[in-house]
Amino acid sequence: MLRMTQDDGDLDSLVRKRVRALRVAQGLSLEELATRAKVSQSTLSRIENGQRRLALDQLVTLARALDTSLDQLVETATDDVVSNPTIDGAHGLMRWPLKAEPGMTVVRQRMTNPPPDNPARMRAHPGREWLVVLSGTAVLLLGDRRFRIETNQAAEFPTMLPHAIGAEGGPCEILGIFDGDARRGHQRGEDAAQARRPAP
Repeated sequence: MLRMTQDDGDLDSLVRKRVRALRVAQGLSLEELATRAKVSQSTLSRIENGQRRLALDQLVTLARALDTSLDQLVETATDDVVSNPTIDGAHGLMRWPLKAEPGMTVVRQRMTNPPPDNPARMRAHPGREWLVVLSGTAVLLLGDRRFRIETNQAAEFPTMLPHAIGAEGGPCEILGIFDGDARRGHQRGEDAAQARRPAP
C-alpha cells in the first residue's frame, strides 16, 4: 500500500480529488478511465469516493492512464501561493517575480462569476500557473484551500492541485500565465467541454 508520511488523511483526500479532477478535465467517464487503467469501474469509483485504500500499483497505473506521473499525482501544495508585488517607487515600477521559462502563454481575462461550488468542476492537469489580479478581487480554490487575491497581488501554484478561479464582489480582471503543460491542460479541458455540449 502507498505509505503517506505527512497528514495522511489530507494527502489521501488530495490524491483522490486529483484523480477525479484530472478525469473530468479530460472528459473521461468512470468507465473510460477504468478501461485505460485496467481496473473495474466500481474499484475506480470507490477510489475516488474514499471507500477503497490507495494502493501504490494502482496509483502508478492511474497516473499513466491520466497522462501524468506518480510524482505529480502525489505532489503536495506549496505554502507560498499568494504574493505581493515589489514596488520600486523611485522608478514607478511594480514587479512580480516569476520563474520564466520557454513556451509560457499569457492571457488577459475578465471574470464576473464566482468559482464553482461543486468540487467536481475543479480541474487538475500537469504544469504551473500564475495569475496577477489587475482589478477587483479574485478567489482561487486550490484543493481544500480558498485564497482571496486582491488587486496587484499575484498567485503561483502547481496545476496538479484541483483548482478553480472566479470573481468576488463584482467583476475582476486577471492576467493568467501558463507554462506549456498548463496551457495544454486547459486546451484539453476546453476541447472536452466543447465535445460534451449538445449540437445546435
